Amino acid sequence: MVAEIVHREQSPQRLKMSYEEYLKFAGNAHLVEWVDGEVIVYMPPIPQHQQLVLFISQVLNLFVSFFKLGQVMIAPLEVKLWSDGPSREPDIIFVSNENLAQITADRLEGAPDLLVEVISPGSASEDRVRKFSEYERAGVGEYWIIDPRPRKQQADFYLLGQDKLYQSIPIEDDGRYYSRTIPDFWLNVDWLWREPLPDPQLAFAEIMTSLEALSSNEKAVYQALYTLLSRR
Repeated sequence: MVAEIVHREQSPQRLKMSYEEYLKFAGNAHLVEWVDGEVIVYMPPIPQHQQLVLFISQVLNLFVSFFKLGQVMIAPLEVKLWSDGPSREPDIIFVSNENLAQITADRLEGAPDLLVEVISPGSASEDRVRKFSEYERAGVGEYWIIDPRPRKQQADFYLLGQDKLYQSIPIEDDGRYYSRTIPDFWLNVDWLWREPLPDPQLAFAEIMTSLEALSSNEKAVYQALYTLLSRR
């Protein structure tokens, strides 16, 4: 057990490699990124990480799909932040309708509207420092950093300001974070720490019942869905 914990806490492996070499290498690796002539090879994610990525991405996708706002995607997917810049593979990606042309047959070119990184053992510095700086420079409109590790549970949300720098956006008194990039979408931060995680459909139904834009009939449908799922 001790050996397993040590193994999981190891930092990602780094290999000197050109971007062209990375493209060939990446097809044979699990999750790799390319930054400044260096390939970063990550440990396979642990179940907790994947479960949280799946939960957040499903809730986001249900909302984005309903309102036809764009596309939600998950790693592994290469995001080339700028032409000669780094290639990252964020955990969750949102691209609005206005920017769908950035999605090519091979990768996403340029800055997505919103990115989410869920911290894994060994990735905290990369997510909080290097990726933070790169996403800011690239012009990613909104960046969420979710840290589910025991005794370190924290959710941080950043919005790109007019000065092209990230500004920390606080969680509201009701425990919700209201996205500025996806209109009317909110996330109850408490959901992220529950064991087991909530049903994504239940979370989606709760969001929908709160929206003033929906008609009373539509709200009644989602209230019924929420009531049904909460009893399961």
